[in-house]
Amino acid sequence: MDLEPTVIDEVRTGTYRQLFHPEQLISGKEDAANNYARGHYTIGKEQIDLSMDRIRRIADQCSGLQGFVVFHSFGGGTGSGFGSLLMERLSVDYGKKAKLGFSIYPSPQVSTAIVEPYNVSTLVSNNFECNTKHTKYVHDFLFRPFSTTTLHWSSLMLSFLWTIKQSTTFAKLNLIFRLQLTPT
Repeated sequence: MDLEPTVIDEVRTGTYRQLFHPEQLISGKEDAANNYARGHYTIGKEQIDLSMDRIRRIADQCSGLQGFVVFHSFGGGTGSGFGSLLMERLSVDYGKKAKLGFSIYPSPQVSTAIVEPYNVSTLVSNNFECNTKHTKYVHDFLFRPFSTTTLHWSSLMLSFLWTIKQSTTFAKLNLIFRLQLTPT
């Protein structure tokens, strides 16, 4: 989901298009312009019903829905404003289900918008379980050991994937444990 169409259009036509069902790629007509209020109250409000409908269709097909994993950034209007709206709606519609957020926190060194700290402060209260990665610290962590000045995006993604794997392992083991204890 993205309020700005070009990102989703790239996914639809790009190298990894086979990984996603076309019906699950949702985009709006305009972006939230790094503005929490536009992502939450105006542009995002136009997209939330469609997004929740698609989520509901997938959730209804699950035999043992455990919860939701949400990936977003804190800096822009879609990640913060629409992300907040999405978490609110998930809480209303699926109150007892777990909600795990993996978030990218903006770095002042690479920030493109002065409102990013405001976007962050408005979103944080809506995540129940939030795993935040500060872009500067991840960047420094990966740069220092290799003494390099350039970093490929795949190195950053691997660090995030490792965190996600570690964060979700206990949920997987808990499900396996409960399935083994359930009488057949």
